[in-house]
Amino acid sequence: MLLTDIRNLLKNSKLRLPLLRNAGFMSALFFPEPSMTRFILPLSLCLLSHASFAADSQLLDATSLNRAAELRDTALQQNEAYALLESLTTEIGPRMAGSPADARAVAWTEQQFKALGYDKVILQPVTFPVWQRGPEKADVLSPFPQQLLITTLGGSIGTDGKPLDAEVVEFASLDALKVAPENSLNGKIAFINKRMERHKNGSGYSPVVAGRSEGAVEAAKKGAVAIVIRSVGTDSDRLPHTGQMRYDAAVNKIPAAALSVPDADLLENMLKRGKPVTLRLDIVAGFNGTYTSHNVIGEIRGREQPDEFVVIGGHLDSWDLGTGAVDDGAGVSITMAAGALIGAMKQAPRRSIRVIAFANEEQGLYGAKAYAETHKDTVANHQIGAESDFGAGRIYALTAGVSEEVWPVLEQIGTVLAPLGITTEKGKGGAGPDIGPIVALGMPWASLQQDGTDYFDLHHTANDTLDKVDPKALDQQVAAYAAFAYLTAESMMDFGSVPKKLEEKK
Repeated sequence: MLLTDIRNLLKNSKLRLPLLRNAGFMSALFFPEPSMTRFILPLSLCLLSHASFAADSQLLDATSLNRAAELRDTALQQNEAYALLESLTTEIGPRMAGSPADARAVAWTEQQFKALGYDKVILQPVTFPVWQRGPEKADVLSPFPQQLLITTLGGSIGTDGKPLDAEVVEFASLDALKVAPENSLNGKIAFINKRMERHKNGSGYSPVVAGRSEGAVEAAKKGAVAIVIRSVGTDSDRLPHTGQMRYDAAVNKIPAAALSVPDADLLENMLKRGKPVTLRLDIVAGFNGTYTSHNVIGEIRGREQPDEFVVIGGHLDSWDLGTGAVDDGAGVSITMAAGALIGAMKQAPRRSIRVIAFANEEQGLYGAKAYAETHKDTVANHQIGAESDFGAGRIYALTAGVSEEVWPVLEQIGTVLAPLGITTEKGKGGAGPDIGPIVALGMPWASLQQDGTDYFDLHHTANDTLDKVDPKALDQQVAAYAAFAYLTAESMMDFGSVPKKLEEKK
Protein backbone atom coordinates (compact mmCIF):
# COMPACT_ATOMS: atom_id res chain seq x y z
CA MET A 1 0.00 0.00 0.00
CA LEU A 2 1.38 3.41 -0.96
CA LEU A 3 1.81 6.16 1.62
CA THR A 4 -0.58 8.37 -0.34
CA ASP A 5 -3.21 5.66 -0.04
CA ILE A 6 -2.71 5.58 3.73
CA ARG A 7 -3.10 9.34 3.88
CA ASN A 8 -6.34 9.06 1.91
CA LEU A 9 -7.58 6.53 4.43
CA LEU A 10 -6.82 8.95 7.23
CA LYS A 11 -9.13 11.52 5.71
CA ASN A 12 -11.98 9.30 6.83
CA SER A 13 -12.90 10.68 10.28
CA LYS A 14 -14.18 7.29 11.44
CA LEU A 15 -10.77 5.69 10.74
CA ARG A 16 -8.56 8.49 12.00
CA LEU A 17 -8.71 7.77 15.73
CA PRO A 18 -8.27 3.97 15.50
CA LEU A 19 -5.30 4.47 13.17
CA LEU A 20 -3.80 7.04 15.48
CA ARG A 21 -4.09 4.79 18.49
CA ASN A 22 -2.61 1.79 16.64
CA ALA A 23 -0.02 3.31 14.34
CA GLY A 24 2.56 0.62 15.00
CA PHE A 25 0.01 -2.14 14.50
CA MET A 26 -1.16 -0.61 11.24
CA SER A 27 2.38 -0.36 9.89
CA ALA A 28 2.90 -4.01 10.69
CA LEU A 29 -0.39 -4.83 9.02
CA PHE A 30 0.56 -3.04 5.82
CA PHE A 31 4.14 -4.39 5.78
CA PRO A 32 4.04 -7.88 7.34
CA GLU A 33 7.24 -9.16 5.74
CA PRO A 34 10.39 -9.08 7.93
CA SER A 35 12.24 -7.31 5.16
CA MET A 36 9.91 -4.35 5.58
CA THR A 37 10.37 -3.86 9.32
CA ARG A 38 12.86 -1.03 8.74
CA PHE A 39 9.86 1.04 7.54
CA ILE A 40 7.71 0.49 10.62
CA LEU A 41 9.02 3.28 12.84
CA PRO A 42 9.16 5.94 10.10
CA LEU A 43 5.72 4.97 8.89
CA SER A 44 4.31 5.06 12.43
CA LEU A 45 5.69 8.56 12.89
CA CYS A 46 4.24 9.57 9.55
CA LEU A 47 0.85 8.19 10.52
CA LEU A 48 0.92 10.06 13.83
CA SER A 49 2.02 13.27 12.18
CA HIS A 50 -0.62 13.07 9.48
CA ALA A 51 -3.37 12.15 11.94
CA SER A 52 -2.42 15.14 14.04
CA PHE A 53 -2.48 17.36 10.96
CA ALA A 54 -5.87 15.94 9.96
CA ALA A 55 -7.30 16.65 13.42
CA ASP A 56 -5.89 20.19 13.39
CA SER A 57 -7.37 20.79 9.94
CA GLN A 58 -10.81 20.26 11.43
CA LEU A 59 -10.45 23.34 13.61
CA LEU A 60 -11.79 26.73 12.62
CA ASP A 61 -9.25 29.08 11.08
CA ALA A 62 -8.56 32.63 12.20
CA THR A 63 -10.43 34.12 9.25
CA SER A 64 -13.64 32.29 10.17
CA LEU A 65 -13.34 33.25 13.82
CA ASN A 66 -12.77 36.88 12.88
CA ARG A 67 -15.80 36.92 10.60
CA ALA A 68 -17.92 35.45 13.40
CA ALA A 69 -16.67 38.16 15.74
CA GLU A 70 -17.69 40.77 13.18
CA LEU A 71 -21.17 39.19 12.98
CA ARG A 72 -21.38 39.26 16.77
CA ASP A 73 -20.45 42.92 17.00
CA THR A 74 -22.77 43.94 14.15
CA ALA A 75 -25.71 42.19 15.83
CA LEU A 76 -25.19 44.20 19.00
CA GLN A 77 -25.90 47.41 17.08
CA GLN A 78 -28.93 46.48 14.96
CA ASN A 79 -32.06 45.83 17.10
CA GLU A 80 -33.40 43.69 14.23
CA ALA A 81 -34.91 41.03 16.47
CA TYR A 82 -36.83 43.58 18.52
CA ALA A 83 -38.21 45.16 15.33
CA LEU A 84 -39.41 41.74 14.16
CA LEU A 85 -40.93 40.95 17.55
CA GLU A 86 -42.70 44.30 17.71
CA SER A 87 -44.17 43.64 14.28
CA LEU A 88 -45.27 40.10 15.15
CA THR A 89 -46.93 41.00 18.44
CA THR A 90 -48.55 44.16 17.09
CA GLU A 91 -49.73 42.97 13.68
CA ILE A 92 -50.55 39.35 14.55
CA GLY A 93 -50.77 39.11 18.35
CA PRO A 94 -51.81 35.81 19.99
CA ARG A 95 -51.21 32.91 17.57
CA MET A 96 -52.97 29.87 18.98
CA ALA A 97 -52.64 26.87 16.72
CA GLY A 98 -55.63 26.47 14.41
CA SER A 99 -56.94 30.00 14.97
CA PRO A 100 -57.32 32.61 12.20
CA ALA A 101 -54.20 34.30 13.60
CA ASP A 102 -52.24 31.11 12.93
CA ALA A 103 -52.67 31.59 9.18
CA ARG A 104 -51.77 35.27 9.45
CA ALA A 105 -48.64 34.40 11.39
CA VAL A 106 -47.51 31.93 8.73
CA ALA A 107 -48.01 34.55 6.02
CA TRP A 108 -46.18 37.14 8.13
CA THR A 109 -43.21 34.84 8.66
CA GLU A 110 -42.96 33.91 4.99
CA GLN A 111 -43.02 37.58 4.03
CA GLN A 112 -40.37 38.49 6.61
CA PHE A 113 -38.01 35.72 5.48
CA LYS A 114 -38.23 37.03 1.93
CA ALA A 115 -37.77 40.65 3.00
CA LEU A 116 -34.71 39.66 5.05
CA GLY A 117 -33.06 38.22 1.96
CA TYR A 118 -33.20 34.49 2.65
CA ASP A 119 -32.32 32.39 -0.40
CA LYS A 120 -35.29 30.07 -0.06
CA VAL A 121 -38.52 29.89 1.93
CA ILE A 122 -40.24 26.55 2.46
CA LEU A 123 -43.77 25.99 3.79
CA GLN A 124 -44.16 22.51 5.24
CA PRO A 125 -47.79 21.49 5.95
CA VAL A 126 -48.59 20.39 9.52
CA THR A 127 -52.05 19.02 10.37
CA PHE A 128 -53.49 18.70 13.88
CA PRO A 129 -56.79 18.73 15.84
CA VAL A 130 -58.10 22.18 16.75
CA TRP A 131 -58.75 22.95 20.42
CA GLN A 132 -60.83 26.03 21.25
CA ARG A 133 -61.34 27.95 24.48
CA GLY A 134 -64.69 29.52 25.37
CA PRO A 135 -65.91 31.34 28.50
CA GLU A 136 -64.45 30.10 31.78
CA LYS A 137 -65.44 30.97 35.34
CA ALA A 138 -64.91 29.69 38.86
CA ASP A 139 -66.72 30.69 42.06
CA VAL A 140 -66.50 29.50 45.63
CA LEU A 141 -70.13 28.91 46.67
CA SER A 142 -69.46 28.15 50.33
CA PRO A 143 -68.39 28.75 53.01
CA PHE A 144 -66.79 32.01 51.77
CA PRO A 145 -68.44 33.00 48.49
CA GLN A 146 -66.19 34.81 46.03
CA GLN A 147 -64.82 34.50 42.51
CA LEU A 148 -61.56 32.73 41.69
CA LEU A 149 -59.57 33.44 38.52
CA ILE A 150 -58.90 30.39 36.36
CA THR A 151 -57.88 29.44 32.85
CA THR A 152 -58.81 26.18 31.15
CA LEU A 153 -55.90 23.91 30.36
CA GLY A 154 -55.25 23.23 26.69
CA GLY A 155 -56.98 20.08 25.46
CA SER A 156 -59.54 20.07 28.27
CA ILE A 157 -63.23 19.44 27.82
CA GLY A 158 -65.80 21.84 29.28
CA THR A 159 -68.47 21.33 31.92
CA ASP A 160 -71.02 20.07 29.40
CA GLY A 161 -72.83 23.37 28.89
CA LYS A 162 -73.78 23.95 32.52
CA PRO A 163 -72.08 24.81 35.82
CA LEU A 164 -70.50 22.01 37.82
CA ASP A 165 -70.71 22.30 41.62
CA ALA A 166 -68.64 20.05 43.87
CA GLU A 167 -66.61 19.92 47.05
CA VAL A 168 -62.84 20.51 46.74
CA VAL A 169 -60.24 18.04 48.00
CA GLU A 170 -56.65 19.30 48.24
CA PHE A 171 -53.48 17.36 47.38
CA ALA A 172 -49.91 18.52 47.97
CA SER A 173 -48.70 16.99 44.72
CA LEU A 174 -49.56 14.69 41.85
CA ASP A 175 -47.88 11.85 43.72
CA ALA A 176 -50.19 12.43 46.68
CA LEU A 177 -53.19 12.26 44.34
CA LYS A 178 -51.94 9.02 42.83
CA VAL A 179 -51.94 7.23 46.20
CA ALA A 180 -55.39 8.44 47.25
CA PRO A 181 -57.84 5.56 47.90
CA GLU A 182 -59.98 4.32 45.04
CA ASN A 183 -63.32 6.15 44.75
CA SER A 184 -62.24 8.64 47.42
CA LEU A 185 -62.97 11.54 45.06
CA ASN A 186 -66.36 10.41 43.81
CA GLY A 187 -68.34 13.53 42.88
CA LYS A 188 -65.56 15.89 44.02
CA ILE A 189 -63.05 18.34 42.51
CA ALA A 190 -59.36 17.56 43.01
CA PHE A 191 -57.01 20.46 43.75
CA ILE A 192 -53.25 19.93 43.20
CA ASN A 193 -51.52 22.60 45.24
CA LYS A 194 -47.81 22.20 44.43
CA ARG A 195 -45.82 25.43 44.29
CA MET A 196 -43.17 25.95 41.63
CA GLU A 197 -39.67 27.03 42.66
CA ARG A 198 -37.77 29.80 40.85
CA HIS A 199 -34.45 28.88 39.21
CA LYS A 200 -32.28 30.57 36.59
CA ASN A 201 -32.25 27.48 34.39
CA GLY A 202 -35.96 26.71 34.82
CA SER A 203 -35.31 23.47 36.72
CA GLY A 204 -38.32 24.16 38.96
CA TYR A 205 -40.64 23.40 36.03
CA SER A 206 -40.14 19.67 35.77
CA PRO A 207 -41.24 18.79 39.33
CA VAL A 208 -44.63 20.52 38.90
CA VAL A 209 -45.61 20.28 35.23
CA ALA A 210 -46.71 16.65 35.49
CA GLY A 211 -49.57 17.81 37.69
CA ARG A 212 -50.81 19.90 34.77
CA SER A 213 -50.34 17.26 32.09
CA GLU A 214 -51.39 14.14 34.01
CA GLY A 215 -53.57 15.45 36.84
CA ALA A 216 -56.93 15.04 35.10
CA VAL A 217 -56.29 11.38 34.37
CA GLU A 218 -55.18 10.58 37.91
CA ALA A 219 -58.07 12.51 39.47
CA ALA A 220 -60.61 10.79 37.22
CA LYS A 221 -59.23 7.40 38.26
CA LYS A 222 -60.22 8.27 41.84
CA GLY A 223 -63.71 9.35 40.81
CA ALA A 224 -63.25 13.14 40.56
CA VAL A 225 -65.59 15.15 38.35
CA ALA A 226 -63.04 17.93 37.68
CA ILE A 227 -59.56 19.13 38.62
CA VAL A 228 -57.98 22.49 39.34
CA ILE A 229 -54.27 23.04 39.85
CA ARG A 230 -52.07 25.79 41.24
CA SER A 231 -50.71 27.50 38.12
CA VAL A 232 -47.33 26.28 36.94
CA GLY A 233 -45.63 29.63 37.48
CA THR A 234 -43.40 31.65 39.79
CA ASP A 235 -45.28 34.96 39.82
CA SER A 236 -47.70 36.45 42.31
CA ASP A 237 -49.96 38.08 39.71
CA ARG A 238 -53.63 37.26 39.64
CA LEU A 239 -53.18 35.85 36.14
CA PRO A 240 -53.51 32.08 35.68
CA HIS A 241 -51.09 30.07 33.52
CA THR A 242 -52.53 27.81 30.84
CA GLY A 243 -50.66 24.91 29.20
CA GLN A 244 -51.36 21.55 27.62
CA MET A 245 -52.87 18.59 29.44
CA ARG A 246 -53.73 15.17 28.11
CA TYR A 247 -56.28 12.41 28.57
CA ASP A 248 -56.06 8.63 28.59
CA ALA A 249 -58.56 6.96 26.26
CA ALA A 250 -59.23 4.33 28.92
CA VAL A 251 -60.11 6.90 31.64
CA ASN A 252 -63.15 9.16 31.94
CA LYS A 253 -62.48 12.72 30.74
CA ILE A 254 -63.00 15.53 33.25
CA PRO A 255 -62.57 19.34 32.95
CA ALA A 256 -59.17 20.74 33.95
CA ALA A 257 -58.24 24.32 34.83
CA ALA A 258 -55.46 26.30 36.50
CA LEU A 259 -55.93 28.81 39.30
CA SER A 260 -53.80 31.94 39.40
CA VAL A 261 -51.13 31.72 42.10
CA PRO A 262 -52.91 34.16 44.47
CA ASP A 263 -56.20 32.33 43.97
CA ALA A 264 -54.52 29.02 44.76
CA ASP A 265 -53.30 30.67 47.97
CA LEU A 266 -56.84 31.87 48.65
CA LEU A 267 -58.35 28.43 48.13
CA GLU A 268 -55.65 26.88 50.32
CA ASN A 269 -56.47 29.33 53.12
CA MET A 270 -60.16 28.53 52.87
CA LEU A 271 -59.47 24.81 53.16
CA LYS A 272 -57.25 25.36 56.22
CA ARG A 273 -60.32 26.44 58.17
CA GLY A 274 -61.58 22.89 58.20
CA LYS A 275 -64.95 23.48 56.56
CA PRO A 276 -66.05 21.88 53.27
CA VAL A 277 -65.37 24.23 50.34
CA THR A 278 -67.77 24.00 47.40
CA LEU A 279 -66.51 25.26 44.06
CA ARG A 280 -68.52 26.01 40.92
CA LEU A 281 -66.82 25.62 37.54
CA ASP A 282 -68.44 26.83 34.33
CA ILE A 283 -66.20 26.08 31.35
CA VAL A 284 -66.75 25.99 27.61
CA ALA A 285 -63.92 24.24 25.75
CA GLY A 286 -63.19 21.37 23.40
CA PHE A 287 -61.96 20.17 20.03
CA ASN A 288 -63.46 21.21 16.73
CA GLY A 289 -62.16 19.44 13.63
CA THR A 290 -58.64 19.59 12.20
CA TYR A 291 -56.48 22.32 10.70
CA THR A 292 -53.40 22.47 8.49
CA SER A 293 -50.79 25.05 9.43
CA HIS A 294 -47.14 25.17 8.33
CA ASN A 295 -43.58 25.05 9.51
CA VAL A 296 -42.04 28.12 7.89
CA ILE A 297 -38.41 27.50 6.95
CA GLY A 298 -35.98 30.17 5.81
CA GLU A 299 -32.80 28.88 4.21
CA ILE A 300 -29.38 30.43 3.58
CA ARG A 301 -27.75 28.19 0.99
CA GLY A 302 -24.23 26.93 1.70
CA ARG A 303 -21.52 27.54 -0.87
CA GLU A 304 -19.90 24.07 -0.78
CA GLN A 305 -22.23 21.64 0.96
CA PRO A 306 -25.72 23.11 0.43
CA ASP A 307 -27.46 19.85 1.32
CA GLU A 308 -26.01 19.80 4.83
CA PHE A 309 -27.79 21.96 7.38
CA VAL A 310 -27.30 23.81 10.62
CA VAL A 311 -30.74 24.29 12.18
CA ILE A 312 -31.81 27.12 14.47
CA GLY A 313 -35.31 28.39 15.28
CA GLY A 314 -38.24 28.62 17.65
CA HIS A 315 -41.98 28.00 17.55
CA LEU A 316 -44.38 30.37 15.83
CA ASP A 317 -47.57 29.51 17.72
CA SER A 318 -48.48 30.86 21.14
CA TRP A 319 -51.25 30.50 23.65
CA ASP A 320 -54.21 32.84 23.36
CA LEU A 321 -53.93 34.76 26.63
CA GLY A 322 -50.99 37.08 25.89
CA THR A 323 -49.36 38.18 22.64
CA GLY A 324 -46.69 35.48 22.74
CA ALA A 325 -43.77 37.89 23.00
CA VAL A 326 -41.52 35.76 25.20
CA ASP A 327 -43.05 32.37 24.31
CA ASP A 328 -41.93 32.17 21.63
CA GLY A 329 -42.03 35.27 19.48
CA ALA A 330 -38.64 36.17 20.90
CA GLY A 331 -37.07 32.89 19.78
CA VAL A 332 -38.45 33.17 16.26
CA SER A 333 -37.32 36.79 15.96
CA ILE A 334 -33.85 36.13 17.40
CA THR A 335 -33.08 33.28 15.02
CA MET A 336 -34.61 35.01 11.99
CA ALA A 337 -32.41 38.05 12.62
CA ALA A 338 -29.33 35.86 13.17
CA GLY A 339 -29.87 34.02 9.89
CA ALA A 340 -30.40 37.30 8.05
CA LEU A 341 -27.04 38.60 9.28
CA ILE A 342 -25.30 35.53 7.90
CA GLY A 343 -27.21 35.80 4.63
CA ALA A 344 -25.98 39.36 4.20
CA MET A 345 -22.32 38.30 4.28
CA LYS A 346 -20.28 38.56 1.06
CA GLN A 347 -19.55 34.83 1.21
CA ALA A 348 -22.03 32.23 2.44
CA PRO A 349 -20.80 29.59 4.89
CA ARG A 350 -19.88 26.13 3.60
CA ARG A 351 -23.13 24.52 4.75
CA SER A 352 -26.69 25.77 4.57
CA ILE A 353 -28.45 27.31 7.52
CA ARG A 354 -32.13 26.66 8.16
CA VAL A 355 -34.15 28.90 10.44
CA ILE A 356 -37.39 27.10 11.32
CA ALA A 357 -40.51 28.72 12.75
CA PHE A 358 -42.18 25.54 14.01
CA ALA A 359 -45.95 25.07 13.98
CA ASN A 360 -48.01 24.12 17.03
CA GLU A 361 -45.40 23.39 19.64
CA GLU A 362 -47.70 24.28 22.52
CA GLN A 363 -50.26 21.55 21.96
CA GLY A 364 -48.00 18.64 21.14
CA LEU A 365 -44.89 19.42 19.06
CA TYR A 366 -46.81 18.82 15.84
CA GLY A 367 -44.47 20.88 13.67
CA ALA A 368 -41.38 19.34 15.22
CA LYS A 369 -42.65 15.82 14.67
CA ALA A 370 -43.60 16.60 11.07
CA TYR A 371 -40.13 17.96 10.33
CA ALA A 372 -38.43 14.93 11.90
CA GLU A 373 -40.68 12.53 9.99
CA THR A 374 -39.95 14.25 6.69
CA HIS A 375 -36.18 14.11 7.26
CA LYS A 376 -35.85 10.78 9.05
CA ASP A 377 -33.84 9.27 6.17
CA THR A 378 -31.49 12.25 5.86
CA VAL A 379 -30.81 12.98 9.52
CA ALA A 380 -27.05 12.78 8.96
CA ASN A 381 -27.32 15.85 6.71
CA HIS A 382 -28.48 17.83 9.74
CA GLN A 383 -25.16 18.73 11.28
CA ILE A 384 -26.36 20.35 14.49
CA GLY A 385 -29.42 22.17 15.82
CA ALA A 386 -30.12 24.79 18.48
CA GLU A 387 -33.46 26.22 19.55
CA SER A 388 -34.46 29.47 21.25
CA ASP A 389 -37.54 28.75 23.37
CA PHE A 390 -36.92 30.04 26.87
CA GLY A 391 -37.99 33.65 26.74
CA ALA A 392 -36.02 36.83 26.16
CA GLY A 393 -33.37 36.67 28.90
CA ARG A 394 -29.69 36.90 28.02
CA ILE A 395 -27.69 33.81 27.09
CA TYR A 396 -25.14 32.82 29.76
CA ALA A 397 -23.85 29.39 28.65
CA LEU A 398 -23.22 27.23 25.59
CA THR A 399 -23.71 23.50 26.08
CA ALA A 400 -23.99 20.73 23.50
CA GLY A 401 -24.76 17.09 22.88
CA VAL A 402 -21.92 16.21 20.52
CA SER A 403 -19.17 13.60 20.28
CA GLU A 404 -15.91 14.15 22.13
CA GLU A 405 -13.97 14.94 18.97
CA VAL A 406 -16.26 17.90 18.24
CA TRP A 407 -15.56 19.69 21.52
CA PRO A 408 -12.44 21.54 20.35
CA VAL A 409 -14.60 23.29 17.74
CA LEU A 410 -17.27 24.11 20.34
CA GLU A 411 -14.56 25.57 22.54
CA GLN A 412 -13.39 27.74 19.65
CA ILE A 413 -16.94 28.97 19.18
CA GLY A 414 -16.97 29.65 22.91
CA THR A 415 -14.07 32.08 22.54
CA VAL A 416 -16.19 34.17 20.15
CA LEU A 417 -19.17 34.04 22.52
CA ALA A 418 -17.15 34.84 25.66
CA PRO A 419 -17.25 38.65 25.19
CA LEU A 420 -21.04 38.34 25.37
CA GLY A 421 -20.76 36.92 28.90
CA ILE A 422 -21.28 33.35 27.71
CA THR A 423 -19.33 30.41 29.11
CA THR A 424 -18.87 27.02 27.44
CA GLU A 425 -19.99 24.20 29.72
CA LYS A 426 -19.48 20.53 29.01
CA GLY A 427 -21.94 17.84 30.05
CA LYS A 428 -24.89 20.08 30.85
CA GLY A 429 -28.21 21.09 29.30
CA GLY A 430 -30.45 19.37 26.81
CA ALA A 431 -32.02 19.77 23.41
CA GLY A 432 -34.96 22.16 23.00
CA PRO A 433 -38.47 20.75 22.55
CA ASP A 434 -38.88 21.43 18.83
CA ILE A 435 -35.54 19.97 17.82
CA GLY A 436 -36.11 17.08 20.23
CA PRO A 437 -37.81 14.73 17.72
CA ILE A 438 -34.99 14.96 15.16
CA VAL A 439 -32.35 14.86 17.90
CA ALA A 440 -33.95 11.57 18.95
CA LEU A 441 -33.14 10.30 15.45
CA GLY A 442 -29.49 11.28 15.74
CA MET A 443 -28.93 14.99 15.07
CA PRO A 444 -26.36 16.57 17.41
CA TRP A 445 -27.65 19.52 19.44
CA ALA A 446 -26.43 22.66 21.11
CA SER A 447 -28.11 24.83 23.71
CA LEU A 448 -27.54 28.54 24.12
CA GLN A 449 -28.90 28.69 27.63
CA GLN A 450 -30.89 31.78 28.56
CA ASP A 451 -31.43 33.36 31.95
CA GLY A 452 -34.93 32.21 32.79
CA THR A 453 -35.16 33.67 36.29
CA ASP A 454 -38.41 35.47 35.50
CA TYR A 455 -39.55 33.35 32.54
CA PHE A 456 -42.17 31.46 34.52
CA ASP A 457 -43.63 34.70 35.82
CA LEU A 458 -44.93 35.25 32.29
CA HIS A 459 -45.14 31.76 30.79
CA HIS A 460 -48.57 30.97 29.27
CA THR A 461 -50.24 34.02 30.83
CA ALA A 462 -51.88 37.25 29.69
CA ASN A 463 -48.68 38.94 30.91
CA ASP A 464 -46.66 37.52 28.01
CA THR A 465 -46.40 40.84 26.16
CA LEU A 466 -43.78 42.96 24.40
CA ASP A 467 -43.18 45.36 27.29
CA LYS A 468 -41.43 42.56 29.21
CA VAL A 469 -38.68 42.31 26.56
CA ASP A 470 -35.35 44.15 26.78
CA PRO A 471 -34.19 45.00 23.21
CA LYS A 472 -30.52 44.84 24.23
CA ALA A 473 -30.99 41.34 25.61
CA LEU A 474 -32.38 40.29 22.23
CA ASP A 475 -29.35 41.83 20.50
CA GLN A 476 -27.04 39.75 22.71
CA GLN A 477 -28.91 36.61 21.73
CA VAL A 478 -28.86 37.44 18.01
CA ALA A 479 -25.11 37.98 18.31
CA ALA A 480 -24.68 34.56 19.93
CA TYR A 481 -26.91 32.69 17.48
CA ALA A 482 -25.33 34.37 14.45
CA ALA A 483 -21.80 33.49 15.56
CA PHE A 484 -22.78 29.95 16.54
CA ALA A 485 -24.70 29.19 13.34
CA TYR A 486 -22.06 30.70 11.07
CA LEU A 487 -19.15 28.85 12.66
CA THR A 488 -20.88 25.46 12.78
CA ALA A 489 -21.88 25.91 9.14
CA GLU A 490 -18.37 27.06 8.17
CA SER A 491 -16.50 24.36 10.13
CA MET A 492 -14.75 21.48 8.35
CA MET A 493 -15.83 19.22 11.21
CA ASP A 494 -18.46 16.62 10.42
CA PHE A 495 -21.01 17.16 13.21
CA GLY A 496 -23.60 14.82 11.72
CA SER A 497 -24.13 11.16 12.54
CA VAL A 498 -26.27 8.44 11.01
CA PRO A 499 -28.64 7.13 13.71
CA LYS A 500 -28.24 3.47 14.64
CA LYS A 501 -31.84 2.70 13.72
CA LEU A 502 -31.24 4.00 10.20
CA GLU A 503 -27.97 2.10 9.85
CA GLU A 504 -29.74 -1.10 10.82
CA LYS A 505 -32.35 -0.62 8.07
CA LYS A 506 -29.71 -0.30 5.34
